Amino acid sequence: MNTIELRKKELGNLYPEPTINEQVLNRFWEEALKAYGDKPLHMVSQPDATPYPYMEVSKVTYHGYDDTPIHAWYITRAKPSSDEKPRPCIVTFPGYSGDRGLPERYAHWLMLGYTVFAVDVRGQGGETGNLLPLDSGVVKGWVTQGITDIRRSYYMAVVMDAVRAVDAASQQPGVDPKKIAVVGGSQGGGLSLLAGALNPKVAAIVADIPNMCRMDYGILHSVSSLNEIAQYIKRHPEQLDQILEHLSYFDMLNLAPRIQVPVMVSVGWKDMVCMPETIYAAYNRMKAAKEIRDYPFSGHEVNEYQKREGVLFLERIFNGNRTW
Repeated sequence: MNTIELRKKELGNLYPEPTINEQVLNRFWEEALKAYGDKPLHMVSQPDATPYPYMEVSKVTYHGYDDTPIHAWYITRAKPSSDEKPRPCIVTFPGYSGDRGLPERYAHWLMLGYTVFAVDVRGQGGETGNLLPLDSGVVKGWVTQGITDIRRSYYMAVVMDAVRAVDAASQQPGVDPKKIAVVGGSQGGGLSLLAGALNPKVAAIVADIPNMCRMDYGILHSVSSLNEIAQYIKRHPEQLDQILEHLSYFDMLNLAPRIQVPVMVSVGWKDMVCMPETIYAAYNRMKAAKEIRDYPFSGHEVNEYQKREGVLFLERIFNGNRTW
């Protein structure tokens, strides 16, 4: 057995203990989801100009966790026929500090005949603000906001924003509500997993190099957003246990068994942001149909090969055995 095979075996046998009681976790999320289940989205949609004649774009806003207006693109092919069947929808979330970008970023999904609902993450690089109260100090970045008060925390807000993004996408014209996939990389991969675990409207998940997996390990080792939490704890060591408990409610290590739909995950073995020890810890606890793509020589990146793998995975889910 060579070194690559040994490493694969090690990762495949990685089963750290959950960091929260499953009943406590499920009860919390059932109450949170019920509280927001009947809250209106207050959705507003207006056409947006595009230089691409075969693309129609609408700028959509919907209310997130705390009535923060969340901005999104709804993108579809231009001038569909009146008798056209509803189409699958790809809901996408950006990586940390990023934004939803320009609509043409998602042209490959339109080429497959899909629609796209591309969402900002509050407060980061896009148009979306953040109405959460800033009750205490934070470390540079966003994720330590409200980290000791779960119902006023940044993680609670962005997760519920993502859950409600799926609800908003399901109401767009031309969308097949039974064929909604959540897709993203890094932060976007983590939010895709969380949305898939918490919103039953999700039919498939592609989570590339996902964050928010085995978060206690991440705050010890990661060099990106979870390091912000490490720096916060460095300043406030007396809050360590409280913060670890807080993170456990959003950790895919704990939420993985809730996923009940097909999921593809990718992992770069040289990734120091979303390390394989975190991703495999969550992946190994998933009970749904699942696939993983290993890239032993990749870091924190999603290469073209993996982008195509994600496309082929969703084609199998939504269009049977179509091959290319």
